[in-house]
Order: sequence, then C-alpha cells, then structure tokens
Amino acid sequence: MFSQIETVVLTSATLTSAGSFKFIRSRLGVDQAAELIAESNYDYGEQSLLYLPPKMPDPRDAGFQQAAANEIIKILNASQGRAFVLCTSYSQMQALREMVEYQIEFPVLMQGEGSRSGILDKFRATPNAVLFATSSFWQGVDVRGEALSCVIIDKLPFAVPSDPVIGARQRYIDNHGGDSFNGYSVPSAIIALKQGLGRLIRSATDRGALSILDPRIVTKGYGQQFLKSLPPARITRKIEDVEQFFAE
Repeated sequence: MFSQIETVVLTSATLTSAGSFKFIRSRLGVDQAAELIAESNYDYGEQSLLYLPPKMPDPRDAGFQQAAANEIIKILNASQGRAFVLCTSYSQMQALREMVEYQIEFPVLMQGEGSRSGILDKFRATPNAVLFATSSFWQGVDVRGEALSCVIIDKLPFAVPSDPVIGARQRYIDNHGGDSFNGYSVPSAIIALKQGLGRLIRSATDRGALSILDPRIVTKGYGQQFLKSLPPARITRKIEDVEQFFAE
C-alpha cells in the first residue's frame, strides 16, 4: 500500500507506545513519516483517578487471584458497581467472577452470556451493573455517562507466547539480534492496556476511576513505560482516595 499510494494518513488514539511511534512504524514497515501526537481534550487530572493497589503479589504467585478479588470487591463498593472488570484470559474472568459475585450487592454480567451488543445494552439498562469481560471488550466499546464509572484491569495484557503467531514473531526478532520482550511484547501490551483503559473516559463530562491490579507496573523497570503511556490521571495507592473520589 505504501509503495502504491502517494500519501497515507494513519490516525488512532493508541498508535504510540511510551510516547513514540517507533513500534507501530516497525510493525507496518513505515521507514519515514511525519508524526504528530495530538493531546487529548479531556481533563484526565479532574475526570479520572488511577488506583494502583499496594502489596499485591506477583501475578504468577498462587495468591494473586484471591488478592485481586479482594481489591475488586473494595473498588466496586467504592464505585457502587458501574464497572468493567477486564481480564486477560477467560479462565481468570470466570474465576474472579465466581470469587466476587456473592461478595457484592450489584448485578453481575459476564461476557459469553449473550451477544456483545446484547450484553452492552443490558449493562447500560441495569443500574450499578458490573461486567466481567475479556478480549473483545477491551476495544471498540462505548458506554458514556455514569453507567460506566470504573474500569479494573487484572493484569498487564502481555500476549501469550504459546500463540504460534506471537511465538514466531518473537523468535524472528531474537534470531535477528533484537530483544523481543522490550521491542515487541512490552509495546504491544502498552497499546492493549491503553485500549482497555480507554473504555472509561468517552466524553468531556465522563468521570471515573481506573485500576490496574498487576504490581509489575510499579515493581518492574518496564513499568515506567506503561505509566508514561497512560492518560495523565491522578495516581494513588490508597483505596480511601478512591472512596473519596466517588463520594465527591
């Protein structure tokens, strides 16, 4: 396409990773291009709050799932439901739903219990609903207003290396002297995370809280790349700040 068409304009809210187009240009084979990062007109500092829970175990530890469920319950009680809980796998989605559902007083929906459009319509029409979802609900979903006031992400969305396409790409990069983790896995996960968190603030009047339960965003060196890529929301490690945010 790029060799046949004189001028091509690519535009998206999630093309950059850590403030750079380097990754997407390498994936698309674009050697030279004029670049522009247009800042959002949303006031994320006033409209949103990012909660990073303290003392969460590593996602690979056996205790992570229970710790994640405990945090989700606290966050949902603060937000009075009205939330998406976005998971990185179907098994995690089902397990967290089972651990949380009977500990809260809000209606619970889950991906797979109907068509995507049908579930979204039910979510919009059900006061204080909580939706557990994965995959397709990370992008292309638009729920404006108070019906969606909270988005919770269980883990940083790294692609599964057992996927044959992902594995082939990683091997190709490593075999040609590159670093597949920092050059492919991290920027891919950053873009996916931006898409997931982007479900929350959909207009200039939307307001709500975001939460990432994965402690690697603060404990690992590459976590700074994730934080640098996210909207400039206020960041807190205290659940009391989330409760105060919604009390306001």
